[in-house]
Amino acid sequence: MLPRDRVIKALAHERTDRVPLDFWATPETWKNLKTYFNTNEEEEILRKLQVDIRQVQPDYIGPKIVKEEDGTYFDAMGVHRRVIKNEFCEYEEYASAPLGFVQSVEDFERYNKWPNISNYDFKGLKNKIGPINETYYIKLETGGLFEFAWALRGYEQFMMDMILEPDIVHFIMNKITEFWCDYVREAMEQAGDKYDMVYTYDDIAAQNSLLMSKEMWAEFIKPYHERLNQVIHSYGKTIMYHSCGAVYDMIEDLKKLPIDVLNPIQPRAKGMDMKEIKKHFKDVLSFHGGIDIQFVLPKGTKEEVDAAVRHAIDTLGEGGGYILTSAHYIQADTPVENIVEMYKEAREYSQNKNLEK
Repeated sequence: MLPRDRVIKALAHERTDRVPLDFWATPETWKNLKTYFNTNEEEEILRKLQVDIRQVQPDYIGPKIVKEEDGTYFDAMGVHRRVIKNEFCEYEEYASAPLGFVQSVEDFERYNKWPNISNYDFKGLKNKIGPINETYYIKLETGGLFEFAWALRGYEQFMMDMILEPDIVHFIMNKITEFWCDYVREAMEQAGDKYDMVYTYDDIAAQNSLLMSKEMWAEFIKPYHERLNQVIHSYGKTIMYHSCGAVYDMIEDLKKLPIDVLNPIQPRAKGMDMKEIKKHFKDVLSFHGGIDIQFVLPKGTKEEVDAAVRHAIDTLGEGGGYILTSAHYIQADTPVENIVEMYKEAREYSQNKNLEK
């Protein structure tokens, strides 16, 4: 079975030869895998792991990202970032809140760093994808709406604005949503026949609870994801939505946005019981992720990795509707052996399980 067909059938809750696989990891993890497999090519790694999905984005062709004197920089979304190093990796922190100065909607006239779709090469996207869509399932990532909004405003200030300055919240959310809607339209107009899925995200939960009330979410977040999803579905594409954390109480609301696939099913977050999630939402949603990156992958034994893979396949994968991968980017402190074991066990266990039916 071709990888693309495998994913399509799984998302249609039809029987496949094995569970479909996806992959996401930090740059350091990619580097470790290149050393392990003795290759410089990421595509070769994906083939060795037998990953069924490929993500292809338009190239950034806008103004060069220049570092400030203090080493910080403004990215293509206007977010101010700095790079921090630890013993395992480099990661980005927010250096400031570019929209922190805003006190009223009129103040936005002084801001000139809104993202612009003219900074991306959509015309070259079709050639960039090439013929791989005939073999692999292709996804396009669009950024968070809430996450980029608070990154520009500052998290604490943005959350206070929801109560004190709702007009400011809606202004920023509208600008970010307009950008991503246009981004999707351009990608679909230029290469839509080559795409199968659009991946959207917004973390609305922490480890043990939601970040806001359902009422706040419905007022400030929901309408904008509905707008973006309407654009995506107008092109007939599958929507995968990401939120880390304890989102169980929001799944009913999320599915009505609507979405088709929920990611990442974080196993150690409160209330994220795979059996309960599958039981209550198997008829309306598919699932993507499920393999713990907080303990099992970085610290678990081979047997614990195998057990996690089998549990995910037996629960989320029962009757189809599941793409197996880590429950977020595989982190730099994860042993390569555990990564390879996860994919090996997923292929072999699901194949044997299907043969037994």
